[in-house]
Amino acid sequence: MTEIRDDYDSPWKDIIETYFEDFVCFFFPSIHAEIDWPRGYEFLDQQLSQVVRDAELGKRLADKLVKIWRLNGQEAWVLLHVEVQNQEEGAFGNRIFTYFYRLKDRHNVPIVSLVILGDERSAWRPNTYEQRLWGCSVSFEFPIIKLSDYESRWAELEESRNPFAIAVMAHLKTKETRKDLQARRDWKFQLTRMLYERDYDRQDILNLFRFLDWLLELPADLKQGFRDDLRRYEQEREMPYITSIERMGIAQGLEQGLEQGLEQGLERQRSLLVRQLTRKVGPIGELAIAQTRALSFDRSEELAEALFDFTSVDDLNQWLGYRNPQTALPINPT
Repeated sequence: MTEIRDDYDSPWKDIIETYFEDFVCFFFPSIHAEIDWPRGYEFLDQQLSQVVRDAELGKRLADKLVKIWRLNGQEAWVLLHVEVQNQEEGAFGNRIFTYFYRLKDRHNVPIVSLVILGDERSAWRPNTYEQRLWGCSVSFEFPIIKLSDYESRWAELEESRNPFAIAVMAHLKTKETRKDLQARRDWKFQLTRMLYERDYDRQDILNLFRFLDWLLELPADLKQGFRDDLRRYEQEREMPYITSIERMGIAQGLEQGLEQGLEQGLERQRSLLVRQLTRKVGPIGELAIAQTRALSFDRSEELAEALFDFTSVDDLNQWLGYRNPQTALPINPT
């Protein structure tokens, strides 16, 4: 039986980056109303990584730092903390404060800390950090969102078209079905159907399904049944976005490769990618073949997803980062 993942940081990081404005609108609507969205925003991963490293706070995959502009023209930085681990953290408030003051000291811009708590302990709601000694005191408050609170607001989630309504439902059902994988399979299918029924466009369906698929992981026996049901559903709607024969073939090849061992699995997935690319865009050339076979596992997965949008070999060359597909070496093969 396939081991079920318990890593929720990566999918939350991805969906926040893809739908940041929707994220703020869904969880913090009053803040959303004060941001100048047409002016854009910028993720500041490098600045946050430096602070995390200096503070020796460990790897924080789902924490994000974003530069935005307020409607009054002032710059501000939004510091997002998405806590999706299954245990409480005694020094949580101290860590949030450490982020805050180090960023403030280093960059001298307004900092706002926003926290999403995905644990299952209703009483754990850390939203302050305080220190008092001999008349000297520090009091730091930050807004929090508790995902478990949405269990009683399920009807609202079903009515909302914001992509984070789907994300919250998936998160709640992932935790609820940890010991009932048949129920997880049923909920995964139901939530996937919602993606189509809400009339999201093709790319949104693929983005959100990636999130669902990561959180609502299934063992191999239930996974195949889910795929069969989803294929039939897509055929009925004439919208084969997720389970096209090519997409399913690559996904199955990657999984089988992993089960057969790292080196053998990598070779298998790379060979499969070359065949699928050739079928999709025609002969891809020796350089592209060599670089595809040199990709890391993570980059192979990314290419397996991206190739379905390719219409010519130029799209592949651009994805691989060639300056000139005919003569130059690739810029970012791994």
